[in-house]
Amino acid sequence: MEEKKQFLCGVVEGFYGRPWTMDQRKVLFQWMQSWGLNTYLYGPKDDLKHRLLWREVYSHEEEGQLRTLIKEAQSRGLKFVYALSPGQDIVFSSSCDLTLLKRKLRQVSDLGCQAFAILFDDIDHSMCQADSEAFSSFAHAQVTVTNEIYRFLGEPAVFLFCPTEYCGSLCSPSVSKSPYLQTVGEDLLPNIAVIWTGSKVISRKLSVYCLAEVESVLQRSPLIWDNLHANDYDSRRLFLGPFKGREPQLRSHLRGLLLNPNCEFEANYIPLHSLASWYRTGIKERKDEECEYCPDRALSAALHDWMQELNQPLQAGRQSTRADQRSSAPTTRCKTPDKSDCPSTIRETSAVAKLPVFPLNSSSPPSSPTKVKGETEGREGEKKSQPNHQPQGSRPSAPPGRGQKAQGWGLCGGKGLLSETQVRLLVGLYYLPHEHGPSAQKLLQDLTWLKANCHLVSANSKKTPPLKIDEWRGRSSRVLSLCEDIAQLHCSVVSGANRAVLYDLYPYVWDLRNTALVAKAFICWLDGRVLSDSSTLATWRNCFHWCGKTTGADQLGVESEPWTFKGGVSGEVQMLLPIGSSSDLFTHPPPLFPTSRLYNIRPYHSKDKLELYRMVRQLHLRTQGGQESSASHPDIVGDRCLGPCLALCPEYCFILEDELGACGCVLGILDVRSFAKRCQASWMPAMREKYPPKGGNTHPNTQDLIQLMEEDQGEYPDSLIYHFPSQLRLDALPELVDISVSRTLLTALLTALKANGSQGVFCEVQPTDRQRLEFLTKMGFLEILRGEARSREGVVLGRLL
Repeated sequence: MEEKKQFLCGVVEGFYGRPWTMDQRKVLFQWMQSWGLNTYLYGPKDDLKHRLLWREVYSHEEEGQLRTLIKEAQSRGLKFVYALSPGQDIVFSSSCDLTLLKRKLRQVSDLGCQAFAILFDDIDHSMCQADSEAFSSFAHAQVTVTNEIYRFLGEPAVFLFCPTEYCGSLCSPSVSKSPYLQTVGEDLLPNIAVIWTGSKVISRKLSVYCLAEVESVLQRSPLIWDNLHANDYDSRRLFLGPFKGREPQLRSHLRGLLLNPNCEFEANYIPLHSLASWYRTGIKERKDEECEYCPDRALSAALHDWMQELNQPLQAGRQSTRADQRSSAPTTRCKTPDKSDCPSTIRETSAVAKLPVFPLNSSSPPSSPTKVKGETEGREGEKKSQPNHQPQGSRPSAPPGRGQKAQGWGLCGGKGLLSETQVRLLVGLYYLPHEHGPSAQKLLQDLTWLKANCHLVSANSKKTPPLKIDEWRGRSSRVLSLCEDIAQLHCSVVSGANRAVLYDLYPYVWDLRNTALVAKAFICWLDGRVLSDSSTLATWRNCFHWCGKTTGADQLGVESEPWTFKGGVSGEVQMLLPIGSSSDLFTHPPPLFPTSRLYNIRPYHSKDKLELYRMVRQLHLRTQGGQESSASHPDIVGDRCLGPCLALCPEYCFILEDELGACGCVLGILDVRSFAKRCQASWMPAMREKYPPKGGNTHPNTQDLIQLMEEDQGEYPDSLIYHFPSQLRLDALPELVDISVSRTLLTALLTALKANGSQGVFCEVQPTDRQRLEFLTKMGFLEILRGEARSREGVVLGRLL
């Protein structure tokens, strides 16, 4: 009777995404050893498909690294499995190709590797003429080569084969009737394990029943290659949820189960910790474990242990930290190391201008550059693409009240604290491919309902029952509160002591933070801003009937692969906004030097006028070299740049604020023609009265600015207004530590304009203002007119909505 084989349970690494460092792999091996996982399958990136496979051997340096990796795994009691993917361009009938393949595997065997895998996934089924003559089928060619390699290596105890039809959805015509799988089952040597992913590439559930069919065809128990936590197919998603949807009873029907994890190393603590809990539950001899596997219980246990990891001062790539330091981690769940004990963190008392200690898009980030260098490089990078920057240095002097926290936005703690509540929120927002956590589900449900029922609080709707209004605003309050929690989460991740976690998780948290800022601003704006059906400019409900009352993921159904609808929670929130189909407004690279400063975007209130006028006046002074050109009339710059919009269409003005108050704004005009008439009828007469050209007290530049006000209301061509009825005035964006929020601020305005029926927006920019031109171009604006558009020189950029 054949000896019972060890169940292979562990990790797949090295095939897609960013390769892990040797230090990270050592940490992984320590995790696996302590949790009871026993197998590590390694597919080196340079051997992916056909790239460098046919180099006969590894270089001396590569050989040394691979030997170290193999010995490190074996020292931890882990089974190291080396995998190759030769299927892309191998000629199966070529003795030369087969010799090269054997030579490469022999070299790895000589380094101490005793387990191997040959992978034929994701390749074309067609064969060349020579192979068609030598083999009866594509499956026959693969099986023949695999059997020969297996014998050549001495029939190792662990040898894996990945078929081209590796899941139910790829089988033709079905699993039970697939000629390909039948050939594999009949001709592949019986001790070679066959890899299988389930009914789908990314299977929602795996059960004994669903595996019985493939087990029968393959004539052996399959080995599951589980893609539950793989995220290489979607740059906006992580999967931090527990191992779920796999019955522990599967163990007796499988050769093993290997988890294909997130590309980002630090995102895999909970997935691997909970996989180990699942595996131990299936071992009946373990009397100390719970008899049934519970994903929620496994998640809580993993969170408890991960909290100690999250609040350790680790560098990106863990270059300076040994995995065994975990044994000396503090036992208190949310205890934060003191800054004096964390040399990798920034030593400063203010939480307003904190920056991380390395650039996020560097493949080899420095371990601990100084604060001065980080701030200088960050500000230089911001000035390249930020419109209306201040010179390097401090922001304009804060107006009264600017030194206090903005309402509802508290300062970050600044000690690297990530609470367990925040980590649970993070996990819930980045849960699993086929489902969201509770908080994310509630967010999407409330946004969907608010969108469908915005008429209850529209600007000119008929009288609505108070209970309905209260329900709308109650749901709105929940959404706004969760959006604020997401902003606080972003702040805590950036200011955290664990830079390794920041390096891996920051782009995702930053992306969700920006989407939440737009959603929050839009919900605030909806409360009384959206027009009703009687408006000639249409309504948000009518413009977006195609969005319906469901999210994109709901419409696809549970049978779809997760990559069919990308973006996760961020993508679904985006699609619930009026400009959700404009992905370029939501997908852009994160800042090189992020900040833990809290930002908020909200509709304009009349009390903001004084602060905005002060801000735009300071910007004007900088363009004049610091000379006061309007001392006799301090409001004239604000009246020219902001006044018409704030007076005549304040509903399309949005404020950007941080902990100290307003730090930017963006202005919009829904209907340019109507707006111009109103300006001529009311605004310009008021300005002529406010700034009369009499006596000798008027500063010379004041009349120049009055003249420019007149020109601002000049005519635009009918062809322009027909396609772009709305106008954008981006006149008050000061220097920001996180330049991405300026894009988010503009997106909030475009959302409001689109909601009330605008089909296009334009903006006029001076041709010498290269920073603003570059900024708008990156936001999808294209040059439409130049010079002839107005009485003075100017470039008109437009964007369809």
